[in-house]
Amino acid sequence: MDRVFKLLKNRYLIAGVAFLIWLLFFDRYDLYTQYLFQKEKDRLEQDKNFYSSEIERIERAIHDVQFDANEIKRIAREKYQMKKSSEDVYIIVEE
Repeated sequence: MDRVFKLLKNRYLIAGVAFLIWLLFFDRYDLYTQYLFQKEKDRLEQDKNFYSSEIERIERAIHDVQFDANEIKRIAREKYQMKKSSEDVYIIVEE
């Protein structure tokens, strides 16, 4: 019991605990703020991965269009609903 009182009277221990409590709960970058920053960082990393994969997909599509005539025809038929004069096109819309 006497040892506990000596620890509680130690001003360096009290200052250290007060400083730790200040950093954990009251500081500008407390635990909750760090949690929010980590959550935002994870979301931004997911967005970065998504956009990187989209950029790669679009670059491949651009490369295919530049060097493959069949790809140009496929895109014209699917996206712009173009057709040859001797064929009929049926558009099926899925809901």
